[in-house]
Amino acid sequence: MKKTAIKLLIFLIPVLSYAQSGYDPILQSIEKNNTTLSALREQTEAQKVGNKTGIFLPNPEVMFNYLWSNPKTVGNRTDVSVTQSFDFPTAYGYKRDIADLQNSNAEYAYEWEKLKLLLSAKNKVIELIFYNAMINEYAVRRENAEKIANTYKSRLEKGDANILEVNKAQLNLTKIETEMTSLEAERIALISELKRMNGGNEIFVEQNEFIISPLPDNFDSWYSDTKIPMLNYMKGQIDIAEEQVKLARALSLPKFNIGYMSEKIIGEHFQGVTVGVSIPLWENKNSQKFAKARMKTTQVMLDDSKVQFYNNLQRLYLKASALEKNLDKFKQSISTSRNDTLLKIALDKGEISLLDYLLEIGHYYDAVIKILETERDYELAVAEFMAIELL
Repeated sequence: MKKTAIKLLIFLIPVLSYAQSGYDPILQSIEKNNTTLSALREQTEAQKVGNKTGIFLPNPEVMFNYLWSNPKTVGNRTDVSVTQSFDFPTAYGYKRDIADLQNSNAEYAYEWEKLKLLLSAKNKVIELIFYNAMINEYAVRRENAEKIANTYKSRLEKGDANILEVNKAQLNLTKIETEMTSLEAERIALISELKRMNGGNEIFVEQNEFIISPLPDNFDSWYSDTKIPMLNYMKGQIDIAEEQVKLARALSLPKFNIGYMSEKIIGEHFQGVTVGVSIPLWENKNSQKFAKARMKTTQVMLDDSKVQFYNNLQRLYLKASALEKNLDKFKQSISTSRNDTLLKIALDKGEISLLDYLLEIGHYYDAVIKILETERDYELAVAEFMAIELL
């Protein structure tokens, strides 16, 4: 019935089903449907339009004067003027360059936010696979515990067991069922969160074992070939700061004003060109110093970011490497000392007591859980280390 219900649900609801297919399909769906990313995309586009404002000539100025005379015999006077002011010409080239760099950096900032969101989604998928695996493991344990509990109930009826043994078997079954309920609650919460991140569309993850992601053979070689959006963003900020120094220098040069002027009175008409120039004395004082200081600060921040990123990624690489080694040891150990079947046979033959069986099988179960936890921790470490590949 349960399998039939699941199949029916798949047909009734648009579900994304992924079994042993990796993370890419899920992350691609979230990237497409996530409302936060859609809002960030719109915000980025608006910012890019905003970066292109204020880089053109100021509006031309038109003036009209109509002056009455006194005495009236002199005649009225009409003045018309059209003027255009502008900074030193090179300033507009620097403004356009700055706008282009700011737009590039807006894309880097968007990519960085997208990376963080996709990494968060991938971590939740990893956790969901872990809970799927745990529930699958506990389902096997529950089946075994049910058999043991039923066996001891039958033996009690035949007088071949006592009530204490029956209670132990039942308590063991209850403990497993309680743990399964907690695991299922965590699983449902993760599915709900992934649905939210997928724009309200269902995501159904069947995978209950990890496909172990490989690590690069050499960290430094990998790092040298990797482009990190945040570092590109910081480099872009330096380029912007350099252009702003040039712009500040251009803005400290004279500004110009050119136009046409006409003056009419009775019997006379004067017209011609007007030209003006501003003398740069006070308006942009210290602007170049400020621009240079900002460029230097950005350079220091970039240098610090490079060190922080390198050290953090190296830490994650070493952590993942250590977890990979531990995982291999755990798997080798449990494959060579697997005794769950032998313990069950010994219990059925009466060679060991129920208490001894529960104690011994508990060690085996702990080892299995440790392997699953190590696999999860390894995948989480690799996901963060290799997050750049999500873009």
